[in-house]
Amino acid sequence: MKPIKALIVEDNAFMATVLNDLLTQHATDIAVLNIANTGKKALQLIASEKPDVVFLDIELPDMTGFELLQQLGDINFQTIFTTSHSHYAIKAFRFNALDYLIKPIQETELDEAVKRLLKSAGNTIEVKHALSNFQSQSVEDQKLVLPTQNGTLRLPLKQITHIEGERNYSYIYLSNGSRELSSKNLAYFEDILIDKNFFRSHRSYLVNRYHINTLKNDQFVLKNGIEIPISRRKIIEADTWFFKGR
Repeated sequence: MKPIKALIVEDNAFMATVLNDLLTQHATDIAVLNIANTGKKALQLIASEKPDVVFLDIELPDMTGFELLQQLGDINFQTIFTTSHSHYAIKAFRFNALDYLIKPIQETELDEAVKRLLKSAGNTIEVKHALSNFQSQSVEDQKLVLPTQNGTLRLPLKQITHIEGERNYSYIYLSNGSRELSSKNLAYFEDILIDKNFFRSHRSYLVNRYHINTLKNDQFVLKNGIEIPISRRKIIEADTWFFKGR
């Protein structure tokens, strides 16, 4: 079996060396071709070296990792993003089901990422969907990418009416009357959707503003007639959130 050709894109020389050493010591299936410390250099190396996987720092001195990817005509490699503790970046990775590592990179987390890499047929589709999401003019047109036991779901946000949490899993309700089961809990969805016009109205419910018809007493009434409860401690916040967005 041929080794997997890797390119490290990292502007911090120490971090780049650490990642290179970790891959050399613990990932014998991966051969690091080169290291780029800018987006411009990375674009040149991607064209010349044709890597199978790119470990891509999300924040480079001349561009972001996503801006780098947007400059490529086609993406023929897998991508594992690397980031410092940036909550915004991590939310974006989770929303788009992208693989990522948090710096400083831990050996165990790298091992898991490499296992996923070896098992995966490629995550180029997820990267392309992520770029499409970033280019969407409207939040409602973005797609939530959700891995499931039966494959990967890509759900346009405007099709999600609400999400109901039940212990450690959630039901995602869609405008066509169907629902999807996810192993993610409601707190997970709240974290990645709260800035995309969703509101946690109750300990068990997350609701999409796009589908709300009106606010009545202690509940949201959706356009399809479904009533979503609002907890007592959330009523004032819900009222402010709903009418501010109208």
